[in-house]
Amino acid sequence: MKMHRLKTVALTAVLAVGAAAGQAVASQLDTILSTANEVHDQARRSQARIDQLSDEARRLLQEYRTVMKEVEGLRVYNRQLERQIAAQEREKGELNESIETVTLIERQIMPLMLRMIDGLEQFVSLDVPFLLSERESRVERLRDIMDRADVEVAEQFGQILNAYQIENEYGRTMEAYTDEIEIDGRTLVVDFLRMGRVSLMYQTADGARSGVWNQQERRWQELPGAYTTPIRNAIRMSRQQMSVDLISLPVPGPVEASR
Repeated sequence: MKMHRLKTVALTAVLAVGAAAGQAVASQLDTILSTANEVHDQARRSQARIDQLSDEARRLLQEYRTVMKEVEGLRVYNRQLERQIAAQEREKGELNESIETVTLIERQIMPLMLRMIDGLEQFVSLDVPFLLSERESRVERLRDIMDRADVEVAEQFGQILNAYQIENEYGRTMEAYTDEIEIDGRTLVVDFLRMGRVSLMYQTADGARSGVWNQQERRWQELPGAYTTPIRNAIRMSRQQMSVDLISLPVPGPVEASR
């Protein structure tokens, strides 16, 4: 009996010890499982953070590449601007040189133009006196434009050249026109006939008087009646009032040099 109680006590002790040990193991397992779960949660959160950081890194990399493309584009643009600015600077320098050249030419051409006008005025005064008022007025207009600040030098020079061209054309044309002439102290309205610069004649409207300009003596010489009809016909031909025909007109010959 006593032996049975001892076994019972021993078994109870063993069971108690086993239960205590089981409880300890269970507690440890719970701790381990809890720790494992926590580690798993941390790992999951870490992975999520890693994924987030990875996405952020890819986004930043893409932004970096985009920015670098923009930077490269700006570099290309800046290089192009630099070339354009350099070209503009060269053009500016060339323009400044041109302006200086033009200024120099203007300073040099101004006295030349004034001399040309003076020469034209003298030429008109010494030339055969046809269309005298018109030609003198042309010279005066040239002097007027030379005093105007609103007229470019090129325009002034062009007007002078045009006046010279007109004078040059006079030497190759035939013309009839009506104007006044002073003869023997009287002012008469007559028809003039100009044959280039070779001969300048006049005839009154009634044909009573005809004359020719003597350039050597610088005076009018009256012509005999034999020239009345030829001069009248030549005037009509010049005005296209009759067909062109051969006529005999007075042409001053060269003056024989004195020996």
